[in-house]
Amino acid sequence: MTRLFGTDGVRGLANRTLTADLALRLGAAAAAVLAAEADPARAGGASTGSARPLAVVGRDPRVSGEMLEAALSAGLASQGVDVLLVGELPTPAVAHLTAQHGAALGAMISASHNAMPDNGIKFFAAGGHKLGDHIEDAIESALTDDPITGPTGDAIGRIRRAPSADALDGYVRHLLTSTPGRLDGLVVVVDCANGAASEAAPRAYREAGARVIEIHAAPDGYNINHECGSTHLGAVQAAVREHDADLGLAHDGDADRCLAVDADGNVVDGDQIMAILALAMRDAGELAEDTLVATVMSNLGLKVAMRAAGIEIAETKVGDRYVLERLRDGGYSLGGEQSGHLVLPGHATTGDGLLTGLRIMARMAETGRSLAELAGVMTVLPQILVNVPVDDKAAVAASGSVAEAVAQEEGALGATGRVLLRPSGTEQLVRVMVEAQDPALAREVAERLAGVVAAV
Repeated sequence: MTRLFGTDGVRGLANRTLTADLALRLGAAAAAVLAAEADPARAGGASTGSARPLAVVGRDPRVSGEMLEAALSAGLASQGVDVLLVGELPTPAVAHLTAQHGAALGAMISASHNAMPDNGIKFFAAGGHKLGDHIEDAIESALTDDPITGPTGDAIGRIRRAPSADALDGYVRHLLTSTPGRLDGLVVVVDCANGAASEAAPRAYREAGARVIEIHAAPDGYNINHECGSTHLGAVQAAVREHDADLGLAHDGDADRCLAVDADGNVVDGDQIMAILALAMRDAGELAEDTLVATVMSNLGLKVAMRAAGIEIAETKVGDRYVLERLRDGGYSLGGEQSGHLVLPGHATTGDGLLTGLRIMARMAETGRSLAELAGVMTVLPQILVNVPVDDKAAVAASGSVAEAVAQEEGALGATGRVLLRPSGTEQLVRVMVEAQDPALAREVAERLAGVVAAV
């Protein structure tokens, strides 16, 4: 049976894969599992006699979110959970409000950086934390095709809509208290991806002191992520040059990511942002154990730069959930991915693109240095990625010829390069990634290894 939950919630084509019926049943199942997690006395539908548990539900602006919000909320209320609808807000805002309101669970309706026709539902446990595999498995087990039944009378949950200003105000206040200094004098272009950041990001950056030029901040339900945001950086690069800005920031549809461009329009990716923030936090005494958490896909240049700065890197598998797990398990204070998904557990329970943007600008303001200067702490090594279609990913992983070829190429590259073979989590592909100082050499090695993989 195919697992319903992916690496970041349940996601698919809205009204085909992710239907209103599925959202209804997911709401009921999540209510049963997460309400019991928050209050074990409720397990098995038992009533504690106390107030009904609360769920905080937010969404991004895509048109299908209205339909899914209604269905998900009905499922939650059918199981005796009160629902607070907080409207169009970034994913990290929903996580923050889940904790702030003492809710038993939270839910964000968003497909992040995906195109408008897709949508998704991601849940948060009490405290605004992402779900572990065992909780997701429990929710899947609780799903049923049978008619949904639940309490009656005054035990049925109520659904109310929070004043949009109240929800946004609370989140922006939280961001400002998590920013170490004022941003006065900085000029920033922010690409809001016509998504959940469209109101929150310009407001937060302005209130922190920056002069803000916003683009793609007029969502209409259909234009989210369309040729804009963190997956299409051309617009923010052009706007930075046009307005002679100090930097540009680009968010994705639900604003849990942030990529940057410097004053010349050069891209500053998640690895470079992690390097900047790691040094800032080390200097401020905030970098726990002088350790940064990063995935195996982070550029080798990040490791070289951090080693030179006396900072350790704790490495994880690809996926923000693995970064979060390592942060929690090790008590670390900064982690992230090359995609611009950064987590600062002292201030947020999940990736927060707006917090990342504020922290980048705070470092610029504190040091008086340009973003290009700060990003220059690491040299990005050429990274070649080849996707190889295969019939059996497990056979490739077990292949002696593949292992031998990888070892041979790694030996030849030495300390100046790296090889990584990784099966895709969603497709019959093996991803061959090679880093080397010479891009031509990296491509030659990647193509040789791709040939060995394809022959298995």
